[in-house]
Amino acid sequence: MISFASFPTQTQNYGITKHHPDVQDDVNMDIVFDEEDLSSKRLTCPGEVLTSSQTFMRGHGTYVVDEEVISSVAGTIEKVNKLISVRAVRTRYNPEVGDLIVGRIAEVQPKRWKVDANSRQDAVLMLSSVNLPGGVQRRKLESDELQMRTFFEEGDLLVAEVQAFFADGAMSIHTRSLKYGKLRNGQLVVVPPVLIRRLKSHFVTLPCGVDLILGLNGYIWVSKHVKDNEQEGEEGFDAEAVYSNRNDAIDDATRSAIARVSNIIRTLATYFVPLTDAVLLEAYEWCVEQEGGVADVLQQDVGEALVAALNAPR
Repeated sequence: MISFASFPTQTQNYGITKHHPDVQDDVNMDIVFDEEDLSSKRLTCPGEVLTSSQTFMRGHGTYVVDEEVISSVAGTIEKVNKLISVRAVRTRYNPEVGDLIVGRIAEVQPKRWKVDANSRQDAVLMLSSVNLPGGVQRRKLESDELQMRTFFEEGDLLVAEVQAFFADGAMSIHTRSLKYGKLRNGQLVVVPPVLIRRLKSHFVTLPCGVDLILGLNGYIWVSKHVKDNEQEGEEGFDAEAVYSNRNDAIDDATRSAIARVSNIIRTLATYFVPLTDAVLLEAYEWCVEQEGGVADVLQQDVGEALVAALNAPR
């Protein structure tokens, strides 16, 4: 016979404040870090005392021992009013409806594709959730199912939007807009998802002729600049160009710019710098001013100088 034992409840002493005997009662010494320290502290380690449970409420990534809130994971401290939580550094992507993601086709199944999106489960891209030749909103036919690999096949990269969730928690994504779909003419850079900040637009164009797609799942696509497509919303579109596997011709200057931006992203991720369009633009301008090589930013001394320059007071 299997018996289940409940977890012991945390005892609470309401109205009782414990202080060191040498500390006067009118001095509040419960908080280990004040609010400014909590907001400025970037990383914490497991077992580190954050604050007092009598002043703040514990959130995800924390636990309470002897009326003290303690971090249970390595990550960044987040404070919302009186709620303290720790967002883990190394964790899988936790999707939300409306998120922009970059993924890789992992498997082709009947009427759907399985997509690796750096999450706990593979995402699902239904055949009914993509644009097909002959009309954006037309019905999907049996012939379309037989030609699924002409649209996406194993190993293809794509940008999509989280549409909904299935009963098992897997996310359903779509590429109905022509700004989504197969990715070409660039390279993929993988960073921890916690470093990607939510922006007004995750499609970024740098002055050096490089386009960035900052996927909230930690996958960043760096490619040559492509002019805005004016065909969105029309019934007809160039399916051969949209689903082509062949890259366009890329000149040496653009290749160097793509490689430089990719190396900058890798360096900033190494030093756990949150990635936004403003930060990446400032970092690129700094690297150009140094007149160094494309790979110089990967050196430790150059990387430290870059991070110091970004953190310098303005």
